[in-house]
Order: sequence, then C-alpha cells, then structure tokens
Amino acid sequence: MTNKNKPFSLHLNPNLFEDATDADKEYISKMRPSSTFFKDGVKRLLKNKVATVSLIVVVLITLSSILLPLFWPYAYQQFLGNTPGKPMDRSYNNLAPFEYGATELERIENGEYIFPHIFGTDGQGRDYFIRVVYGTRISLAVGFFASIIVLMIGMSIGSIAGYFGGKVDLAIMRVVDIIYSLPDMLVIILLSVVLNKSLNVEGTFLEKIGSNVISMFIVFALLYWVSMARMIRGQILSLREQEYVLSAQATGAKGKWIIRKHLIPNCISVVIISTALQIPNAIFTESFLSFLGLGVNAPMPSLGSLASDALNGINTYPHRLIIPALVICLIVLSLNLFGDGLRDAFDPKLNA
Repeated sequence: MTNKNKPFSLHLNPNLFEDATDADKEYISKMRPSSTFFKDGVKRLLKNKVATVSLIVVVLITLSSILLPLFWPYAYQQFLGNTPGKPMDRSYNNLAPFEYGATELERIENGEYIFPHIFGTDGQGRDYFIRVVYGTRISLAVGFFASIIVLMIGMSIGSIAGYFGGKVDLAIMRVVDIIYSLPDMLVIILLSVVLNKSLNVEGTFLEKIGSNVISMFIVFALLYWVSMARMIRGQILSLREQEYVLSAQATGAKGKWIIRKHLIPNCISVVIISTALQIPNAIFTESFLSFLGLGVNAPMPSLGSLASDALNGINTYPHRLIIPALVICLIVLSLNLFGDGLRDAFDPKLNA
C-alpha cells in the first residue's frame, strides 16, 4: 500500500503493517515436510495392499529357505534308511506326509520322540520337506543372480547405445533384433546342452556350483539382456538431450562419466522395476530347465528337478508334484505382483 500523503511515492507505509501473532506464525510454519522421489514411491507402494502382501510373502519364503535348514533335523541329501553296517531300510522310501519308517516306529514305541516328515519322503528315503526348502533356496538364488547378470549387461549395452547413438546404436540394435527373432526355449535348451557338455569345472572353485548352473548363467547372459538394454536405451535417448547433460558435455566431461553420474541415476526407477520383473522370469526358466534335467546337479535339488522326479510316481504320490509346483506358482506370482506395484509406485509417467 502506498502513502496517502504522497500518492506518487513507491514507498510503503510501515504503519499499515502489524507483527504476526503467534497463531499466524504457527499456521504458516505448518508446511508439508520435505520428501524425495524414493520416499514418495515407498509411500505409494505401501498403499498398494496387493504389492505389500506379495512382498511379505516373498520375504517370508526367502527367510524360511535360509533359516529352516539351520535347525531342521534332516539334511536334503540324507538317506534316512541308510545305517552304517546294516542293510538299507526300504521302509523309509515313499513315505506319505507325517508317516514314519519301520525303525522310527520302533523308536516311538520305546518312548523316543521322532520329528515328523511333514511332506513325507521321496523314492530314495530323503525327507521331502527339507528338499523343497533347499529347492526354493536354489531357485531364488539362481533367479536373483541371473537378474543381476542381466541387469549389468543390459544396462551397460543399453547406455552405450542410447548415449552414443549413430552407427553404435544401429549395430547394437541389429544384434538385439537378431536375438529377439530366435525361438527362446529352443535356443536355451540347445545352449544348455552344448555348454553343459563343453564346460569342465572339476578341480576348480566352480565345482560346487556345478556345470549345469554355470551354463544356465551363461544362457541368461547371452539371451536375456535384450529387453533390459532396449528399455535403458529408450530412457537414455530421452535424457541425453536434457540441459544438465548438455552442460556436462560443454565442460568437457567424458561420455562414461556422464552415463555414470547423470543418466543412470535418473533412470534408476526403471532399472529397479525391470530387475524386479526379471527375477520371476529367471526363476521360471531355471525351473523349466531343471524339469528337463538341464538345471542344478544332483543331489542338490531345485523346484524344477523335484517336479521332474515326481513324474515317475504321479499317480501314487501326487503331492510330490503338487507341492513344488505350488511353491513355484506362489513365488512367481508374488514377484510379478510386487513388480507391478513397483512400476505403479515409481514410474513418473503413471504418477504425473
């Protein structure tokens, strides 16, 4: 407001202003607390009940596969009817859930407590529950590490193609198109067979992992990075024209530094979402290959190999096929629902 005595003056009249009261100050100070993109995304994710429940299921399954073998009384490779110095007790083979072998029944009659076989035993007298737990651990581990391999390769190649463009982008995208045109399952099976026969890991630190698992990782590295690379390339193509990228280029920054410091951090949400959705695909592929006998080496179980072994007695012992199949479905479904929740929470275009 201007001074009435001097209507053409631009000075304000200080007498017309009053000090703010305590109530006014308190009202003004009630502002929204500062937040970040990650915090806002987590809040939106937790509001999604389906994604939250799926995350809880995945965490519980993962913790169970890690912690249960620590105190479970049976081992996954233990033949229960095999007593040193005595003939093999076949009464332990193919036990139904909560059923006991002949020797265990005698020990129970003598007042001894025997831990039950919750899922029974398999055809060789091994506790089936602990084998399902170990199979879940192997499938989750293979899915997780395979997704990390796909992430590293796809993010590197996609960033290079998107940033440099031109002939580099053209050459990389043609390779991607060729891989996309190949029949996935046929190539996966052929590569797994060839790599399994050609790899020799005996006497090396990779012997415990097994040639089948190593060949599986090589298959993921050769074939499954194309989707990730395409997605990262698309993000980089839109981000490289931003002002901060042009400013970095004007100051003489190298492409590697710009990709690492500017471009990758700004598309990290897409990277996280793609990785989360890649894990169930890797688990399904591992289970499929193990079902065909191209997965983990015996006696280490996986969910796919357990389902494959159960086919021989499907009419007599159907639970040995149903249990690993249900675990696979539960893991894959939970991870897919959680990945969808991540996409809904962290994709800026969906929250614009």
